[in-house]
Amino acid sequence: MCGIAGWIDFDRNLTRERAIAEGMTRTLHSRGPDDSGLWLDSHAALGHRRLSIIDLEGGRQPMTAEENGQTVAVLVYTGEVYNFRELKTELVSLGHSFRTQSDTEVVLEAYRHWGPAFPERLNGMFSFALWDARKQTLLLVRDRLGIKPLYYLPTPHGVLFGSEPKAILAHPGVRAEVDEDGLRELLAFTKTPGEAIFRGMREVRPGHVVTVTRGGLRERAYWKLEARPHTDDLKTTVRTIRELLEDIVSRQLIADVPLCTLLSGGLDSSIITALSQRALAAQGAGPVRSFAVDFVNNARDFTPDEVRATPDAPFVQEVAVHVQSHHTNIVLSAGDLAAPHVRAAVLHARDLPISMGDMDPSMYLLFRAIRQHSTVALSGESADEVFGGYSWFHDPQTIAAPTFPWQTAALHLFGSLQDALAPGLLRRLGVKEYIRARYDEALAEVPRLEGETGLERRMREVFYLHLTRFLQILLDRKDRTSMATGLEVRVPFCDHRLVEYLFNVPWAMKTFDGREKSLLRAAAADLLPKSVLERRKSPYPSTKDPEYTRLLHQQFTRLRERTGAPVRPLLAQEPLGKEFPWTRPYMEQVLMFNAWLEDYGVKVEARSYRPSDVLGLSGAMTGM
Repeated sequence: MCGIAGWIDFDRNLTRERAIAEGMTRTLHSRGPDDSGLWLDSHAALGHRRLSIIDLEGGRQPMTAEENGQTVAVLVYTGEVYNFRELKTELVSLGHSFRTQSDTEVVLEAYRHWGPAFPERLNGMFSFALWDARKQTLLLVRDRLGIKPLYYLPTPHGVLFGSEPKAILAHPGVRAEVDEDGLRELLAFTKTPGEAIFRGMREVRPGHVVTVTRGGLRERAYWKLEARPHTDDLKTTVRTIRELLEDIVSRQLIADVPLCTLLSGGLDSSIITALSQRALAAQGAGPVRSFAVDFVNNARDFTPDEVRATPDAPFVQEVAVHVQSHHTNIVLSAGDLAAPHVRAAVLHARDLPISMGDMDPSMYLLFRAIRQHSTVALSGESADEVFGGYSWFHDPQTIAAPTFPWQTAALHLFGSLQDALAPGLLRRLGVKEYIRARYDEALAEVPRLEGETGLERRMREVFYLHLTRFLQILLDRKDRTSMATGLEVRVPFCDHRLVEYLFNVPWAMKTFDGREKSLLRAAAADLLPKSVLERRKSPYPSTKDPEYTRLLHQQFTRLRERTGAPVRPLLAQEPLGKEFPWTRPYMEQVLMFNAWLEDYGVKVEARSYRPSDVLGLSGAMTGM
């Protein structure tokens, strides 16, 4: 796992711009603390920060391919291609030779042999930039589900790109500005493919390739979800899911560094931990290390609610004993979670004030602690989107509503900046209308199966919305908070083979026993304790410690008393009055938003974007 950054400009000599290219790459140090590299040519600058996972000595980047002493292609790459060994064997049989044992070189040689169609052959999580020196063409490529991020900003004569917005904002010709569309996207709590909030910036869509030439940019999809008839019976479906999961986990255990699993005591992470333990034991390795997050005094403070019926700790312990993992609990205090420097670290990991409350700092602190022991972790993320695990999947009223199904439930948990903004600004932005337009846009994309009607048709829509709009929020959070600590998190449930298969399984079969994630429970029936198999869905934990709310209130009060706080002109007046009931979600959202405006020097602009505004005559960066 690494960080990449670069600059293509067909109108200037970039060999003279080393300092700028190095500055862009340097912003991604946390993503790649082990090594750095930079490749410069007249119109291309490609930078790389490396987190060494596979072939620690031979996998340095940028990696070049040469013919007759001339560089013909250059690659900067982040992620993992899990089928690289099979691809390498095939390429060797086709006459290719290899200098290293890395998957990076396999990606480079795959392009040289199969050309621009080669991403279709890759199984993994990845984003990369490949410069074809002979054709003077750049390819920006992102994995099918969007596990690894990749941003770009078109310029009058090329493009800037990076694993995170901060790399692009580090260019002196780029300003950290957000227009009204960016604000709407920020407030909508849905991640529209391609949107990047910052003015003029884009994100490579999952499963897409952006091609940059002297003539401009063009984008194409190399993968998308398709509707196909599901002909397997229930027994065959369960067996197929189990076989896929065993293969996926086995592939994703490949690493030349210490590896572990994230264990919450829920169904998803417990299955990944159990399968990892079995696979390692079969290899004569193990036991697998597992890690869980918990809170000081959580046994005292926890109270069941409609979202979390049970605490994680007893189930975590039961699974760890059952599968015989080498387990560690990471216990966090209210002071840890509320610390301003931790909030700042989360903000600078994500580049955006998208707050999920105390779950963001706890995830960051969990990953930071794990990094002291392991470099790679396997996670149960995305099982809910693939198998239908959220409570709202099973609520007829929510499913029938003409909007994104998670809107009401998620905003109840995390709050929304919409609750804090001035009414005049909200009316001007028209966020509700924006959400509806994006919802209609997403529905128009849904692949349809001929003859599919009623609930089955609607549930196909619901799964598509989650896989393309909601999952992106969670994957982005997990990638950014983990990579900020130098930890690579892998997500087995995002393997595109599993996603494609489950997308076409009828809803009636997915819920054959009347519970959420019926098929996943059936596929893991022999792996886990009965208590875990029967446990109701419980999301990532949140502290119930009243001390956290007290510390939050102190910080919010200090912000409220600062007349120069940049967030104040955007807020409604009443919430800052003495009588307003300051809820945790409200305070968390406002504190994060103010820190973003302040630390990033963000300017909120209403004017529209023109590429000619970028890399203009002068102007220091307004951003970080």
